[in-house]
Amino acid sequence: MATILVRDVDFAWGQLETTDLVWLSFILIAGFWPFISAFQNKTSFALATVLSILMVHFIQFALRIFNGGFFDFYPTDFLSLIPSISSDPFHLHRMFTSAWLHGDFLHVLGNSLVIGLAGVPLEQRLGGKRWLSVYFLGFIGGNIAWILSHPDSNVPAIGASGAAFGILGAYMACWPEDRIAFPVFFLLFRDIQVWVIAFLYLGLEIFRMYSVQSGTIEGSNIAHMAHVGGFFLAYILARPIARGAPSPLGEPGTPTMSSSLAEDLRKQATARMGDLSDDPWMNEGKPLTGAAARILARLRKEGDELETRRAWLEELSENTICPICEGELVTVEERGVCRLACSISRDHIRWP
Repeated sequence: MATILVRDVDFAWGQLETTDLVWLSFILIAGFWPFISAFQNKTSFALATVLSILMVHFIQFALRIFNGGFFDFYPTDFLSLIPSISSDPFHLHRMFTSAWLHGDFLHVLGNSLVIGLAGVPLEQRLGGKRWLSVYFLGFIGGNIAWILSHPDSNVPAIGASGAAFGILGAYMACWPEDRIAFPVFFLLFRDIQVWVIAFLYLGLEIFRMYSVQSGTIEGSNIAHMAHVGGFFLAYILARPIARGAPSPLGEPGTPTMSSSLAEDLRKQATARMGDLSDDPWMNEGKPLTGAAARILARLRKEGDELETRRAWLEELSENTICPICEGELVTVEERGVCRLACSISRDHIRWP
């Protein structure tokens, strides 16, 4: 993982041509669409982030491969972070857009692995909105650290590495004892405690920074300071952000897990199951009868566990129809909870 430093640029908004605006539009759509979809479908923002940066990188790759004519556009010229012009209000967008650009496939793959493998369980702990706050803190912290350490640099910086390190920092601050599947060195996808992962990644970055400063190794195009800045800003602010999150926090200096991640997620899903006391058929003046009524009664009696509720809802979906349009009912899963929905329109029924 790295924040890649690329070629010097001489940029002005007046240089943008029609084709440049077209490509910028493609990049914005690719960047925003996964988040809009995740919000509408109540799916993971962490996975949406991975999809977002991969889609943007695919456009970058296409521009690089087919350079010339309509493809003569360099996203880094307009969207990367350039410390020397960071105080200019016309370039404020670079603080955000730079996190969606990457230098090569290894760069984007490394960040995607951290965001997916550590980000998904962290999002399950924090909830989607808090997770987005932590993610933004990570890349903003990384960019600020890079600007402060290289204020006169004209070399553009790109990458979501600060955000990836921010995820590790936030997880370390809140639930360091969690075990997640993560590749560390040659231990591919072993269940490793978060604090071990954070210690290894942060320790390696600090060691590399020291080695460069001491002259032990040559300088590289990796912005190590951005990684450290993203980690520590997210680490410092994660616990205040996490107050009120689905998973409870422990006291500082003590193990923060009163139960396993799986147990906490089960408790959260159980709390979201919904009330069975009323039903959409009665509300529409079409009370269930016969086998459907008997299934509904069993659901209300035995549906206080995730598995039994799912089983009875699946049974009920096969024995009744939508009270609005008389269409087929299906079961859908929303963040671990099973519900009934109309196959024609989800607006008709989404119960319980």
